[in-house]
Amino acid sequence: MINIIANHWQPLLDGLGQTLLCSLIALLFSLIIGSMFAIFEVLPNRALNVIGRIYVEIVRNIPLLVVTMFFYIIIPRFFITINGFTAGTIGLTIYTSAFIAETVRAGIQSVSGGQMEAARSNGMTYWQSMRYIVLPQAFKIVIPPLGNQFINLVKNSSVLAFVAGFDLMYQGNAIASTTFDTINSYVVVGILYLIITMPLSYYMRYLEKRTNRGVA
Repeated sequence: MINIIANHWQPLLDGLGQTLLCSLIALLFSLIIGSMFAIFEVLPNRALNVIGRIYVEIVRNIPLLVVTMFFYIIIPRFFITINGFTAGTIGLTIYTSAFIAETVRAGIQSVSGGQMEAARSNGMTYWQSMRYIVLPQAFKIVIPPLGNQFINLVKNSSVLAFVAGFDLMYQGNAIASTTFDTINSYVVVGILYLIITMPLSYYMRYLEKRTNRGVA
């Protein structure tokens, strides 16, 4: 294992950087898109409810690899050329956003309806009530499941290995195939994934405790 790190630290570091970059981009945009569709599902508008539900149900029930391959193969063939990293990041974003949408929707619906009514009776519009009253409470409630989704997102970023995204798993595959030291190659890759996910896991627990104490 030491030899793998010593002789291949540069591609491993490059792969780690690509994995982090993909994860951060996908995390940001999946949270935005997922929250938007979660709001669609609870709005007093049937058309938007249907749009939100269709999006969530379709995306959640298609494997991540299929979603990613759609952007890697279909989109470049008929629309615009994109590289593996971009295709993988878009696929990961869309896939994760569907799960985040369900998580946020559950959080919104767990907030008492009286909160919205009180805000509206004080002169707030529906969107102001949602933004300033309902959503902050909903996000506090769903911190634990959102944390799980973020950790899953990091692990799912390994899908980039299938589309030449030059991520951590891609580099691990390349090292294993050239050195024939499969076990140590993947042990090193696994440790590097732990370096990313473990701090995130502990931070989400810390944030949950602070929120439960009413500090955050």
